[in-house]
Amino acid sequence: MSYQNESNQWLKKVEFLSEFLPYMHQYNGSSIVIKYGGHAMTNKEMQNSFAKDIALLQQVGTKPVVVHGGGPQIETMLEKLNIKTDFVDGLRVTDKDTVNVVEMVLSGAINKSIVAAITSAGAKAVGISGKDGGLIKAEKIKSRRDPNSAIEKVVDLGFVGKPTNIENKVLNALMEGSLIPVVAPLGLGNDGQTYNINADTVAGAISSSLNAKRMLMLTDVPGVLDKNGKLIKELSSEEAKKLIDQKVITSGMIPKVETCIETVENGTDAAVILDGRAPHATLMELFTEHGGGTLIRK
Repeated sequence: MSYQNESNQWLKKVEFLSEFLPYMHQYNGSSIVIKYGGHAMTNKEMQNSFAKDIALLQQVGTKPVVVHGGGPQIETMLEKLNIKTDFVDGLRVTDKDTVNVVEMVLSGAINKSIVAAITSAGAKAVGISGKDGGLIKAEKIKSRRDPNSAIEKVVDLGFVGKPTNIENKVLNALMEGSLIPVVAPLGLGNDGQTYNINADTVAGAISSSLNAKRMLMLTDVPGVLDKNGKLIKELSSEEAKKLIDQKVITSGMIPKVETCIETVENGTDAAVILDGRAPHATLMELFTEHGGGTLIRK
């Protein structure tokens, strides 16, 4: 590469960063939890862009923690192994064979590919699951709220769980060593059983436990939309609850918003639902005045 080309690339990088400089100091030393999922996770170019953003977050003084999903990849592996699964209200019933595949995919290929991308971007990441170091204690889900009503329904989803405790020592030890934790959403029950946990739920629980400055939930939609389909830029937790009651927030957006409400009511400064497919979505949300998604505060 010629000196001129190197110079041009450096100038472009400086111009790119200059937009963010006025806002970078506000997150110095703060934990930022990012739930990474959706299309951005399966697109290699988007994954590399995301990894560079995470590396930059650490370089400017924040403490990023990445929690990832992996539904499409799990589905592909189950099909390859000819393991059939049932669904209850859109949730996968996870039997013993299925939970073994879930753990293999989440803790294996997916987790390590994210770690490799962040490392290639110039930072040091460590892949762990919620089982490592007792990071996530979990219990079996025995009921869930019907997304279209307030009624709790008894369900048996097999080895699908929810967090009961987050062990911060594991995450803090990594971050104090300038390492970025990349967490697969699995937990360990008191019965010694591995539980598959929704990645949004894990991100929210970790964010609350760390008293994070922000919890970012990267999705395939711009954020929360009003009844006219326009993006709502900011909501209080009470306003968000009203929109659920009024059925403005519906379907799969309900559990995402409920996770955001819970995490801001339990220690996180603010949570954001945003489109992870947008270029540099994480940086645009944190380091610009306008942000990029729907911000929910207490």
